[in-house]
Amino acid sequence: MTDSLPASAHRIWDPAPAASWEDAFLAGNGEYGIMVCGDPHAERIIVNHHRFVLPNGTHDARAPELAEQLPRIRKLVLAGRRTEAARLLTGGRELQWTQSYHPGFALTVDAADPVPARDYRRRTEFDTGQVVVEWAGGRRRSFVSRADAMIVTELDMGDCTVGVTGELPGRPADVRYTYAAYRRGDLVLLRVRGHYPQVGGAYGFEGLTLLRGDVTLDGDRVAVRGPALLTTVLDRVGDPRWRTGELADRLSAVDGDYDTLLARHLPRHEVPYRRVSLDLGVPAAQRELPVGELLARQRATPHTPLPALLERLFHAGRYLLLSASGELPPRLTGLWLGSWDAAWAGDFTTDANVNLQLAGANVGALPEVTAAHARLVAGQLDDWRRNARAVYGARGLLAPSRTDGEHGHLFHVHPDWPFTAWLAGADWLLFPLYEHHLVTGEPLGEVAGWLAEAADFFTDVLTVTDDTGTVVLVPSYSPETGPPDADGRPAPVAVNATMDVAAARHALRVAAEVTGAHRWDELRGRLPAYRIDERGALAEWAWPGPPADEEHRHVSHLYPVWPLGEIDPDDTPDLAAAAHRALTLRGDENLSAHGSLHRALGAARLRDGALVGVNLCKILGNDMFFRSLMSSHNPGLVTYNADAAHALPAVLIESLAQARPGVVRLLPAVPPGLERGTLRGVTLPGRITVQELSWQPGRLTARLVSALTRSVEVRTPYDTATLRLPAGVPVRVAHTSDGG
Repeated sequence: MTDSLPASAHRIWDPAPAASWEDAFLAGNGEYGIMVCGDPHAERIIVNHHRFVLPNGTHDARAPELAEQLPRIRKLVLAGRRTEAARLLTGGRELQWTQSYHPGFALTVDAADPVPARDYRRRTEFDTGQVVVEWAGGRRRSFVSRADAMIVTELDMGDCTVGVTGELPGRPADVRYTYAAYRRGDLVLLRVRGHYPQVGGAYGFEGLTLLRGDVTLDGDRVAVRGPALLTTVLDRVGDPRWRTGELADRLSAVDGDYDTLLARHLPRHEVPYRRVSLDLGVPAAQRELPVGELLARQRATPHTPLPALLERLFHAGRYLLLSASGELPPRLTGLWLGSWDAAWAGDFTTDANVNLQLAGANVGALPEVTAAHARLVAGQLDDWRRNARAVYGARGLLAPSRTDGEHGHLFHVHPDWPFTAWLAGADWLLFPLYEHHLVTGEPLGEVAGWLAEAADFFTDVLTVTDDTGTVVLVPSYSPETGPPDADGRPAPVAVNATMDVAAARHALRVAAEVTGAHRWDELRGRLPAYRIDERGALAEWAWPGPPADEEHRHVSHLYPVWPLGEIDPDDTPDLAAAAHRALTLRGDENLSAHGSLHRALGAARLRDGALVGVNLCKILGNDMFFRSLMSSHNPGLVTYNADAAHALPAVLIESLAQARPGVVRLLPAVPPGLERGTLRGVTLPGRITVQELSWQPGRLTARLVSALTRSVEVRTPYDTATLRLPAGVPVRVAHTSDGG
């Protein structure tokens, strides 16, 4: 029973089943995901697949052809007629959404003779990837295998009946399910097929479960007597030719009991998960608290982080991020969804959310996550090239603001969201791949060519200059806001959005760096400077005009602060002060999770631990975590959304350790309330690993390992010292408040 398990920050447990699908416990292998609700006698295991998206007619949508209209659009923007320009930037189209992510179905497990469940607990084990439900006399265990690419469930609960259902909340009436239980030789199989309405795109999706044990057919379900092993595989098909036979062959080819299959899975899950850990000195009694009690205690102190919860969220976030990444990087909901009404289509929202969720991948030693993002990008580059030609008549890459994972065409446009004017997208989305190179030293390979294409795009598009020869970025867009027009109406398309300026500067510099070519240097020297407004704040547009909407959830103009590091308190103190002023002036709009943690990441880079804490508490103190420790988009558990869950570990890492060329900073921005702790295994740009960083009031110790022999300056709140780091040799650092 779970009572024998030692207290651990690497699991959560709950004494009650999930009251709704949002509280279901989660597991995944980066392709398949499961949501285990945990009812001991009427279990529902909701099954997800990264590629399950509902056709809506946009599968073949393309970017608007605008290249010939660009001179007119630019003149309108520069003349202040930005509302007219925004309409032209849509190509006259109505707003279209990506294909919506949706759940697959639910496996049902119903006890033949339900009796009251004594000593009930359900738990998620972050280090093994298992979800376990147990009570006196019964147990179920599930995980999603990375080794065998299947869902594995062991039943040990007496007699029961196993079935499938597609009756999940919000199912469209024109999505039809069919079910069958049948024998194939000695195999007993349970099949479910989902049939899409034929509006373009895929034909449908399928799940097949093999049941091993004392099992017999019972209509379209399977009766189970005693222990049984269930293995499930999934598929999405583009035509009526179902691949059921291939799925059955896959299932029958994988043999072994639950523990054998788990042992094959663990090296691919436990090893990456265990690379990094955080110990905040939490007493064992607090580590043993059920997840609901941890959340309740945080709600009781909304303005002070509860270390016991923060430590657990750190590990839960890394677990969920890893589990949601493989076939693709995380969606807005990670890899999980229990209803058909996903907000914002449950897609990959690329202007903020994707990168924020990936913020802890490289520094958190999860290259598997960055590799998943690389797969998404690589599969869409031809579409980004087509976007650039269609919209600007340019070479290079123009990324969309949204994708459902099936293509990268830029068609989601509206006068209020003129993403055809968002020039920064490719640089922003390529940055995690470049950062992976900075952290690991691995060759960039084909990514170097992509970075050069991002620079070539700016070369072709930035053709307008002012009287001094300075480049004018027009049209330009700061997601998802803009200065009002002369009549006070929203008019997001503008000139010299700071994010676009930063992206151009970064793309042109990095392209030269990684290729050794210098054809971009002259253009980079003519880019506009960042603008500091009359309030002393970094302006959202490096162009005169009305002030920004200071209640907007996005802070895209902090791109040169995080993640680029171009603006830094040491190297550019005036700009850093202006960026800090911009950050403190910005309100919170609807307290969206991504907005608060984006602000926290900026505060960490500007070395303001108090401001990091304020923004963390907007998440922690506003009831934004479900009992699975998946997060919501807004306070009060409104809208299931992975942004906070996945980004929070990155905020803590950035608060505790940072690096830039020649400098390592330890404890640069510790939030209040985290007086002591130990961080292990983080990997920093420059190929430096923090094997261990321990701190307590007035003292810190650390072990640093560099992949290269070099000297670095180590800066702490107590001292600055230059250390020689021999390649591969741990070097100890110890600083105290009294200089000892």
